[in-house]
Amino acid sequence: MLVLWFGALVLIVYITHWVYYWRNPRCNGKLPPGSMGFPLLGETLQFFSPNTTNDIPPFVKERMKRYGPVFKTSIVGRPVIVSADPDLNHFVFLQEGQLFQSWYPDTFTEIFGRQNVGSLHGFMYKYLKNMVLNLFGPESLKKMLPEVERTACRRLQRWSNEETVELKEATASMIFDLTAKKLISYDQDNATQNLRENFVAFIQGLISFPLDIPGTAYHKCLQGRKNAMKMLKNLLNERRAMQGKSRNDFFDFVLEELQKEGTILTEAIALDLMFVLLFASFETTSLALTLAIKFLSDDPSVLKKLREEHEAILRNREDTDSGLTWKEYKSMTYTFQFINETVRLANIVPGIFRKALREIQFKGYTIPAGWAVMVCPPAVHLNPAKYQDPLIFNPSRWEGVEINGATKSFMAFGGGLRFCVGTDFTKVQMAVFLHCLVTKYRWEPIKGGNVFRSPGLQFPDGFHIRLMEKTRME
Repeated sequence: MLVLWFGALVLIVYITHWVYYWRNPRCNGKLPPGSMGFPLLGETLQFFSPNTTNDIPPFVKERMKRYGPVFKTSIVGRPVIVSADPDLNHFVFLQEGQLFQSWYPDTFTEIFGRQNVGSLHGFMYKYLKNMVLNLFGPESLKKMLPEVERTACRRLQRWSNEETVELKEATASMIFDLTAKKLISYDQDNATQNLRENFVAFIQGLISFPLDIPGTAYHKCLQGRKNAMKMLKNLLNERRAMQGKSRNDFFDFVLEELQKEGTILTEAIALDLMFVLLFASFETTSLALTLAIKFLSDDPSVLKKLREEHEAILRNREDTDSGLTWKEYKSMTYTFQFINETVRLANIVPGIFRKALREIQFKGYTIPAGWAVMVCPPAVHLNPAKYQDPLIFNPSRWEGVEINGATKSFMAFGGGLRFCVGTDFTKVQMAVFLHCLVTKYRWEPIKGGNVFRSPGLQFPDGFHIRLMEKTRME
């Protein structure tokens, strides 16, 4: 009996000791203030808690009020420093590859693949980045511009014949089909399996609580990835069997790289890259486009100004039916202001993760080696010290502001060495779609359009509109 009591006492002391050190992590200096939450679970539930605000996420905003712009927490079992401090954010991006490296929770790695481009570093990351720039770089986009315009015009024409259109789904389908064609010559109309269906299942559980049990969103997400990867591997094998018949797509480029003597590219890395490119190219852009149309629906003055810019492009042409030129695209000054303002308020990416490679001192605080740092773009984009009335949609605030990458106050496309290589592709798709839309169509919202974050941006009820061709008098 005495032994049992002694054993129980030892267990209690051990648990008490463990809980204490969980809540008070060891550090050579001074950790930022904050709470580590419950053992193992941390503050994961609070982080993933859904909300309907367009403001700074409540999880971050409440802790900023309590602890300041830099605080510690624990998410999915890992200690994390959350930064809403522009100076620290800039420092983290500036020291990419030196003091910090890209890092995401194990659950994200499971979802995107252990050899995905976000998890690779150094030479391998630069090698893959250069591969992607062959597809999404400015010279390629110039050649792609007519196809982007034709795709947008065809889809809009089709939607105008429908009773209602759910914009998020419709734009996602449009962008996915275009991107899949450029990447892997995938044609949904002639395919035996629906590749995008697997990505839909993947997306629904992407930013959800990481519980891998049948029936949960996270489990469906992993299954969606598994099925999509299987299809991509089959398509790659089919392409190999074509024995040199070129399709002039990204798959051709990948196969050439795989066949080179001494190549560092592996099939697993290539397939993970393809998966990430397909996902990133359509999901984030369709969210931004849907929000953009909602903003236009809510603000007739912005719509009027945008429409005037694009109608001026048509008037200045010798042939109004000729397609967009690169020069016309680059002249869309107000459109780019509109896009900047849309992505500033969209905050599609709620957090950008890095990992400290060694102990770092910053403004009197210590970031221990191995700890994650989560840069919080919404806290930067909605900072009233930088943006007057930050929750108000006002494209004109960007007048005269030149944005060529990330800044301390604007990081909608990431920052540092990992600034999104698809940024120009996203802007081309949004600008061209808006050009086709505002010059040839009008629309009216039918239902939905409510924004939901958990913590990523979602439209739980979609955004349903009725699209109609403009008359000559309009």
